[in-house]
Amino acid sequence: MEQERAVEVLAYYFPQYHPDPRNNGWHGKGWTEWDLVKAAKPRYPGHYQPIVPAWGYFDESDPKWAEKEIDLAADNGVTGFIYDWYHYEDGGFLMDGLEKGFLKAKNRERLKFALMWANHDWTNIHPAKFNEKPETLASGRVSKAGFERIMDYVIEKYFPLSNYLKIDGKPYFSIYETGTFMGGLGGLEAAKEALQLFQEKARKAGFPGVHINGVVWGVSVLPAEVKIKDPVTVVRELGIESVTSYAWVHHYDPNTHGFPKGSYAHATERNAQAWEEYREKFPIPYYPNVSMGWDPSPRTIQSDVFEARGYPWTAVLEGNTPAAFKKALLRAREFVQRGNMKSPLITLNAWNEWTEGSYLLPDKKHGTDYLKAINEVFGTKKKE
Repeated sequence: MEQERAVEVLAYYFPQYHPDPRNNGWHGKGWTEWDLVKAAKPRYPGHYQPIVPAWGYFDESDPKWAEKEIDLAADNGVTGFIYDWYHYEDGGFLMDGLEKGFLKAKNRERLKFALMWANHDWTNIHPAKFNEKPETLASGRVSKAGFERIMDYVIEKYFPLSNYLKIDGKPYFSIYETGTFMGGLGGLEAAKEALQLFQEKARKAGFPGVHINGVVWGVSVLPAEVKIKDPVTVVRELGIESVTSYAWVHHYDPNTHGFPKGSYAHATERNAQAWEEYREKFPIPYYPNVSMGWDPSPRTIQSDVFEARGYPWTAVLEGNTPAAFKKALLRAREFVQRGNMKSPLITLNAWNEWTEGSYLLPDKKHGTDYLKAINEVFGTKKKE
C-alpha cells in the first residue's frame, strides 16, 4: 500500500473577538462579536443556543490566550491557521488577533499561518435587521495603489516569518472574492497585471513567487458577494495555482432540506460531490473544505421573527455531531490522498466562527470532541 503523505490541516481563523477601532466607531467602544454570542437565544425547540465557550469570552489579541489556542490546535492535528485578513483601501481591520496575539505568542512556531484576504464588503449584519438591507460599512474593492500597499505589507511583515505557510517555497496568499478584486482593479487584465507585480515583488524579496489561492463557490452567501460566471478562465488568466472553499454553504443551500432545521448529512454528501466536480473542472489542485457546522442565527436581532429570508436567516445544519464531523474528515483525507496532490491540504471551517455555528474551540456542550476527531484522523492519535 502506498504510504500516505502528510496533510496540511488548516483552520480558518475569524479575528472578530478583540476590540478594534472600526468596531468602536460602528458599534460602541469595546464591542466584539462576543456580544452577539452572549445575546443569542434558541429560535426553535431544541435549538442549541446560546453557545457557551468553555474558555469564556477571551481577548484573542492577548498573546497568553493565543498560546493556549496554539497548543490546543497543535496537540490535536491542526497544522496551521488561515487568518481571515481584512485590508481595505484605507488600511487594515481586525489585525490585532494575528499581530498582537498569535505573532507575539512564545509558542507560535508550533503552528503555521497564512492569510486569506477577506476582501468582501463589510456590511452591518452584527446583528442584521429583519426588514432592512444591510448598510455597507467598508467596500471590499481596492485600487491598484491600494493593492500595491497590501503587497508591500504582507511581503515585508508576514512572508519572511519562518512559520508562514509556503508551498514549494512560495508564501500562500488566498483571495476570498476574485470578482470583487477584479472590480476594484478595473477588470481581468488589470487584475492579472497586479498579480504579476505581486509575483515580481515577492521574487525581488527572495521568494520564488507567491502561491495565489482562489476561494471558489457555487452558492452565494453574504449579501454583496460577487459571483464569477467563468471561474476556470479567470483562474487560468490570473495565474492562480490552487482553489479551495471557505464553508460548506458555498456549495449547499442550508434551506434545501428544510427550515429552520437543515441537514448536516445532506450538506456532507453535496460537498463531497462538489470536491469531485471541482477537481474535474479546474486544471489546478482543489483543496477540500470540511465545515464543523452552520448556524448564523446569532447575527440576527433575537427579538425579530426567524424565517427564511437569506443570510443570516438560514436553516441550521442539524446533526453535526463530532462523529459526523469525523466521517467528513475521513472522506476529505481520502480525497486528497487519492488525488495525487504534491502538497495535500485541507481547510476547516472554522477555528472560531462562533456566530456562524462553526467552531473548533471547546464549548460547554462538546468540550474538545471536534478537535479529538481531527486528531484521530490526522494527528498523533490517528486511527484507521
